[in-house]
Amino acid sequence: MSGKLDMIRRRFNRSAAGDYDAHANVQRAMAESLAELVIGHDVRNGMEVAKILEIGCGTGALTLMLRNAWPNSEIMALDVAPAMLEEAKRRLRAEVPQTNLPGKTLKPDVQFLHADVESWAREAPSGRFDLIVSSACFQWLAYPQETLCELKRSLRPGGILAFTTFGAQTFHEPHTAFELAYCTQGLNPQRHGLSPRTAEQWNAMLAAAGFINPQRRQSLRIERYPTVRDFLHSIKAVGASASEASPSGRISLRRLFHDMFHHYETRYGGPNGVSATYELLLLQGFAPK
Repeated sequence: MSGKLDMIRRRFNRSAAGDYDAHANVQRAMAESLAELVIGHDVRNGMEVAKILEIGCGTGALTLMLRNAWPNSEIMALDVAPAMLEEAKRRLRAEVPQTNLPGKTLKPDVQFLHADVESWAREAPSGRFDLIVSSACFQWLAYPQETLCELKRSLRPGGILAFTTFGAQTFHEPHTAFELAYCTQGLNPQRHGLSPRTAEQWNAMLAAAGFINPQRRQSLRIERYPTVRDFLHSIKAVGASASEASPSGRISLRRLFHDMFHHYETRYGGPNGVSATYELLLLQGFAPK
């Protein structure tokens, strides 16, 4: 496992053991919008969904929605963090009925798989799944174009890939505040946090991977936090505190964050705390029939 992937795994293991669900309001909303899309598509088109792959199942919120919608389908839920998988298993054990419903036979369990999707997809069998879904995960992909190609190969003809991820406008407030903090010290700004792709970039990658009729929805969601420190704590709690930056020795992290807090609160603060923008993307593509 690469160093960056191992870091991601460790962060999400800590989040699962902490208070991930208490801070994952945006991630939960993304899972709900994705479930509404794919379940509604099934109802409109009479699609038979027998085999489902969920990538980055986390603590199992979307997994449970899928299980409730398709109790007789085979669901494989994959995640890179073992602790997240354990939380998802606990959620399903607590909330999925263990007795049979009239006229339906419930399978005893979802298949949970500990794996990095980018490595796993290269070895996955072709034409296995009717539906592949992923919520708030694809922003972590190191090789998204290659992975989309492999996922398309794993779909049966006419199958669907649908996913949510964060767009390029996400967290523009802290990015701007960090840039101003570097400039205050006379230094070249560095990026703190991920650099999400745009909806147009994802659509282009879907088309390049061979998906037909790629579609997207975009929306902005503004969250408020009492302080900048509360915002950063919430981000850390959901495992999203990655950074591409390595500040120069000419400025201490304490000084950098002090200046960042000042600029953040000055520009984006108010009586109700500070704001943080999330750009939410919902995308889907179809494997050719």
